[in-house]
Amino acid sequence: MGMTEDFETSLQVLRGFDADISIEVNEIKRSVASTTRRTTIRFADLKERRYWFPLMVGIGLLMLQQLSGINGVLFYSSTIFEAAGVKSSNAATFGVGAIQVIATAVTTWLVDKAGRRLLLIVSSFGMTLSLLVVAVSFFLKDVVSSDSSVYSIMGILSVVGVVAMVVTFSLGMGAIPWVIMSEILPINIKGLAGSIATLSNWFFAWVVTMTANLLLDWSSGGTFTIYMVVSAFTIVFVTLWVPETKGRTLEEIQWSFR
Repeated sequence: MGMTEDFETSLQVLRGFDADISIEVNEIKRSVASTTRRTTIRFADLKERRYWFPLMVGIGLLMLQQLSGINGVLFYSSTIFEAAGVKSSNAATFGVGAIQVIATAVTTWLVDKAGRRLLLIVSSFGMTLSLLVVAVSFFLKDVVSSDSSVYSIMGILSVVGVVAMVVTFSLGMGAIPWVIMSEILPINIKGLAGSIATLSNWFFAWVVTMTANLLLDWSSGGTFTIYMVVSAFTIVFVTLWVPETKGRTLEEIQWSFR
């Protein structure tokens, strides 16, 4: 926006007062100068690899974040806990919410230490295992007697699995896709591409929310199996296509997409 002095002051504070920021300042100025030569980006321009690839990564992460079923689990947690045999389902739901807040707070501390990509992989792997436990628990509950000890054990396991799924989601897939998207999109398409990615995220949030209750009525075990498959695919997606952005400048990240 032409606020050069404010930009340099902010960068100096960010990097530390003893750091030499001259090289980074010049790189950013060159990047901004090349961007301002053409400020209008059309949809047709997104076919260039330096645009469509980071956009694909951003949209993919935000889609998979929702298709993992997290909003369905959170919005219908009372129903899920009732099906699992928990007497105080509302209290359990409150507990899940509290745990989610704590886990997200831990993520803010971990994200710059462990790295974005590693946390995404660990988070997706944890979600896959948790959802597998929940799915198996509900499938077994359907075939054993409600008076048996196995039935009670499966009820406990399903609750533990749901809580573990929320915790592992909050440790990576909850916040980091938004961080990744803000770091990989070129400056001149952040507005357009960011809006497209956000639209896709909330569209799939709506799809999951609208279908979760119908799927749970159809089969609780089947519902969590579907969510588990999506989480397993997320591991593959992150491993193959999501770059590590920790400690890298915007220019270095953009160069990797060329």
